[in-house]
Amino acid sequence: MLGTIVRFIVSALVLLVIGYLLPGITVSGFIGALIAAVVIAVLGYIVESILGDKISPRSRGIVGFITAAIVIYLAQFIVPNYLSVSILGSLLAAFVIGLIDAFIPTELR
Repeated sequence: MLGTIVRFIVSALVLLVIGYLLPGITVSGFIGALIAAVVIAVLGYIVESILGDKISPRSRGIVGFITAAIVIYLAQFIVPNYLSVSILGSLLAAFVIGLIDAFIPTELR
């Protein structure tokens, strides 16, 4: 349970930094980033459970990258007050999150 909470806090901090550094993505505050991180995680879980592990946002490769970008883009429609993302912003965010996850995995393995 504590590991899950830490994972969401780290994900929220990553979203905040990405929102500050990258064009096309805006996150409103830490609470907004935390809510957006939860929504992105839930959407990723739903995609993975429907389509399987091969198309999961957590998978490596171009399919995982595109899936992650779509999940990030769709999250803005669920929490429009906390997250705003353009298509370019979602692609950049998916790329940066993938790079960060390669070095500091946010999922407990």
